[in-house]
Amino acid sequence: MDVAAATKLGAGIAVIALAGVGIGIGNIFSALVTSIARNPSARDQVFGLGILGFALTEAVALFALLIAFLILFT
Repeated sequence: MDVAAATKLGAGIAVIALAGVGIGIGNIFSALVTSIARNPSARDQVFGLGILGFALTEAVALFALLIAFLILFT
């Protein structure tokens, strides 16, 4: 196995984390919509927590992409 093949394989493995991020974001917004549908008066309290969860989950995705790009281009 040469170095080019190994770097592409490593970058592909690093991007697998994006599947988990997609599932996590779906769960966060599913819970957010469900909670607002059940209690509309709690929207102001719940929405900020949902956006915080989204931002933290998206940070994991950006970290995984950064690692994949570092593997590919260094």
